[in-house]
Amino acid sequence: MMRNTKTKQSIIIGLLLLAAGIVIFYLCKSGNTRLVKPADSSTWHFPDTNTLVSTPGAELIRYGRELIINTAAYLGPQGIVKHISNGMNCGNCHLEAGTRLNGNCFAMVASTYPKFRNRSGKLESIEYRVNDCMERSLNGKKLDSLSREMKAMVAYIKWLGKDVPKNVRLKGTGIPEVPLLKRAASVDSGGNVYLKNCSRCHGANGGGILKPDSTGYLFPPLYGSNSYNVSAGIFMLSRFAGFVKYNMPFNASQKDPALSDAEAWDVAAFINSQERPGKLFKEDWPDIATKPFDYPFGPYADSFSEQHHKYGPFEIIKKGKKSK
Repeated sequence: MMRNTKTKQSIIIGLLLLAAGIVIFYLCKSGNTRLVKPADSSTWHFPDTNTLVSTPGAELIRYGRELIINTAAYLGPQGIVKHISNGMNCGNCHLEAGTRLNGNCFAMVASTYPKFRNRSGKLESIEYRVNDCMERSLNGKKLDSLSREMKAMVAYIKWLGKDVPKNVRLKGTGIPEVPLLKRAASVDSGGNVYLKNCSRCHGANGGGILKPDSTGYLFPPLYGSNSYNVSAGIFMLSRFAGFVKYNMPFNASQKDPALSDAEAWDVAAFINSQERPGKLFKEDWPDIATKPFDYPFGPYADSFSEQHHKYGPFEIIKKGKKSK
């Protein structure tokens, strides 16, 4: 009798373990648990705009896409809606209307926001993040969060990420990291890289090339009064180096970049060493210990200078942050 009881208990335990395994398997498969593995970038394809015919709110989504691509035509110095930005477009940083992998892709925005960010020290909404770009990358003013333009951009961004489940990290949705140099990035060497690879589109003086009707830019200004200000994310060298390495010149293959790692770091140093709007936000980085290693404005939680934080070498700074 005792043996039969133990056998029944063993069978029941086995069945329970099997059932638990099946449940975990399907949860992982559906993306409803943190056990899911990072997905390969090839698993995400942005939605076909042709499907908008049957999508609720299609007109607003289309308008949002148009605003991302041609921001200046609506919100630039000669914008038909407002005059609140510098003439650049959101699509200058979020390539191909936010659909290009490794080019500041929008794919994961809908699945990760609201999101806590160290720069503000608060939980941010998508609207907050859009206005961050308006004030920094476009060196402009905030949009009313209830305006049609804000609603349209948010609708488009959410539509792009509508099939991305929470707790799944897609590859290629940010900017890839470029291996750190053992030396500081060189402004002089970067100037040569700029003249050879960038000036034909962005101009010898970095001022970009305007459209014939001057409503925006064919190629955006990389420095000067009409470019992004010093509080933009791209002003940090690691961000710029990753962006240019895998996306520029624009026709370069992401699998076979035109620039070496050193050239990417150096041209980032050259471009970000040039004059541009000096707009700073005193409320940024309330916890200074969370500042990125290449954030170029003090105070810092370490003893390295602003010059060192701007140009490197960065490895010693990163090692110091890890040891704390």
